[in-house]
Formats: sequence, structure tokens, C-alpha cells
Amino acid sequence: MRAGPSQEEIRRQNLGALLRYVHLHGPTSRAELTTALGLNRSTIGALTADLAAVGLVGEDGSRETGRAGRPSLVVRPRSDRVYAYALSIEVDRLRAARVGLGGRILDERTAERPRGTLAAEAVGPLTAFVKELHQAVPAGSVCAGSGVAVCGLVRRDDGMVRLGPTMGWVDEPLGTALAEALGDDRGVLVGNVSDVCALAEHARGAAVGCDNVIYLYGDVGVGAGIITGGRRMTGHGGYGGEVGHMVVHPGPGGRPCLCGSRGCWETEIGEHALVRAAGRADTVGREAVLAVVDAADRGDSMAQSAIRQIGDWLGFGVANLVNIFNPETVVFGGTLRDVYLAAAAHVRSRLNSTALPACREHVRLRTPKLGDDAQLIGAAELAFEQLLADPLDVTAG
Repeated sequence: MRAGPSQEEIRRQNLGALLRYVHLHGPTSRAELTTALGLNRSTIGALTADLAAVGLVGEDGSRETGRAGRPSLVVRPRSDRVYAYALSIEVDRLRAARVGLGGRILDERTAERPRGTLAAEAVGPLTAFVKELHQAVPAGSVCAGSGVAVCGLVRRDDGMVRLGPTMGWVDEPLGTALAEALGDDRGVLVGNVSDVCALAEHARGAAVGCDNVIYLYGDVGVGAGIITGGRRMTGHGGYGGEVGHMVVHPGPGGRPCLCGSRGCWETEIGEHALVRAAGRADTVGREAVLAVVDAADRGDSMAQSAIRQIGDWLGFGVANLVNIFNPETVVFGGTLRDVYLAAAAHVRSRLNSTALPACREHVRLRTPKLGDDAQLIGAAELAFEQLLADPLDVTAG
């Protein structure tokens, strides 16, 4: 028979559970923690003292609980002292941030990124950003690690970007290259941008409290972060969620896709599809998308037609995903946020006419609460995971 967990293992699990709770929920009274974690007051007190001793949480003030007795101390994540580096490689820009425990962005850097540059050309600027950010780190701080969000198919085991068609990447060893440049022997955790945005919105954004979520991220391409039963669905190897490459327009009518196929969903709802339909095929980038949305709002008939067309295809794809995954919430991020807001009625109409009633009747369509910060907060969540799983192991390192 397999032996049960030791007292030390149980203690470490409880430390992780308490730290995770205050990381996600912010300042929390000891009384609330006893209820939420199902532990007694003395155990909560001992766990809090252990985490405070290594600088992961602090206690201050008090909060009335409505119960008899003394007010309860409030446990807070040490966002000022415990942090992760979060990096984001996007189609048109590079971003880096220092994100404190609790999901607070403490400092940030941004630079434009010319389209078509290879992964190796992103490593230098991102490394320089991290070095700049590190200069402001208080003495005695704890770095939980580094995470990066990228548009592409990411191999879970080593952060290899197998394919990034919108950036022209094939088998780029991004995780290894960044770890070497940063001198981080723990490695840099790499995630698909849609996955990390889904993680962030599920943890502290528009999908809090939802166990079944689809986060759609769009720019030139389209991807999805999918959460089922409260857990990220990444598939074997980590390549799940490439919904932009499901074929929705087969045959000669389908447009060629950057992936090599034809009729992919992103050829009907991505950036190029919108500006082409609006007669502005010579423009690119988020500003081009916003210009079409603004023109439609001001009455431009061609722009309005483009919004209707893209909205119909967007609703068509969402209906298929709703039938397959039966989510509670669908979140539209990246440039799809702006497209959805302009075409919400067309999206909902197509969803209602195409999806099964039992699957669609409770679906909420939302925009990100975290906005463009979702990429950075989600990348930081990747880095925080080891700390939250075993707080003493990371701080000991």
C-alpha cells in the first residue's frame, strides 16, 4: 500500500494553498482564510507566520468579521518584494514587465517590433528590458522566474515555437534562447498568447468564477485559450487551441492562409480580412482595425459592410466552438475585442441561428477586463506557478 502524505508534505500543500488564495484574491483576513481553506485558526496562524518569515506575505491592520471576539488580521501578498518577469512578443511590439505577487504590474517597458523579425531578434531587446527593470528591484526581493507570451504553436516541454505563421517563425528555440540570455538556469516558461490571456482572465478578469471559458485572441492570426473544468486545455505537446486554422470556407472560395492551408477561420476574421473588406488593404496593424471600426461608426457604408461580414464569420466560428466545448463565457481579446464591440449584434445573431440551443443558452460574450495587460499578467502566472505549488522550495533557492 502506498503511504499517505507526511506531515511536512501536508504543511507545504497548505502553505501553497494559502499563498495561492491571497495571490488571487488579494488582502484576506485570517477569518476568511479559515473558512475558504477549511483549516482551523491556529493552523492558519502558523502557516501565515511561515510565509511571512520568508517574506511572501505580510499582516497588518484588522478587519471586522461580524463575529464575537477580536478583529481578524489581514494577510497580504508582498507584491513589492515578490515578483516575476513577464514578456510578450506580439505582431507589432515587444513588452516586458515586472509583475508583483497578486498580479500587480510594478514596472513596464514597450518597443515597436517590425513585422517579420525572427525570434533571435526579439531576445536582445527583451533581455535589455529585463536588465532595466531589475535595476529598480528592492534589495532582498524574491524573483519567482520568467514567463513569455508569444503568438504561435509552443512546445510545452521546452518553449520551442514550432510555428508562428503570422511572424514567419518555424522551430524557433525561444525558451532556450531567452534563458541563456537572461542567465536563468530555471528556464523561461513560454506560452501561447491566447492560453496565457485565458489564464489571466480566468484568475482575475472577465472569467473569474467560470470553469469553462474560451478566450479568443486576434490580430493577423486568431487563436484560443480554452479552459475546461477549471483547467487549461493545451492538448498533447501544448499545441491545442489553434482555432484560427479550423477550415470554415473549404474549396476554391477559401482564401490561402499563412499556415499553408485554405479557408482557415482567421482568413475570414483576422486583420487582413477586415481591412480588405473595407477597401483598405494597404493598411496594417491595430490602428488600421480601429480606423475601420471608427469609419463604420461614422456611417461609412463600406466599413459597415465589412463589420457585418466579419461579424457574421466571427459568430459562425464561435457557434462551432460553443457546440464543441459548451463554455460559460467567451472572451474576445486583441483586435477581436474592437471587432466584436462593433459587430456584437451580428455575432449574437449568427450564434443564435447556428449553435445548439442547449449549448448557447447560457453563454456570455465578454471583452477582457484586463485589456492588454492580460498577456503580461498571464505570462507572470506561468512563472508564479512553481512558487504557488511549493513556496518554501522557491524561496530556499
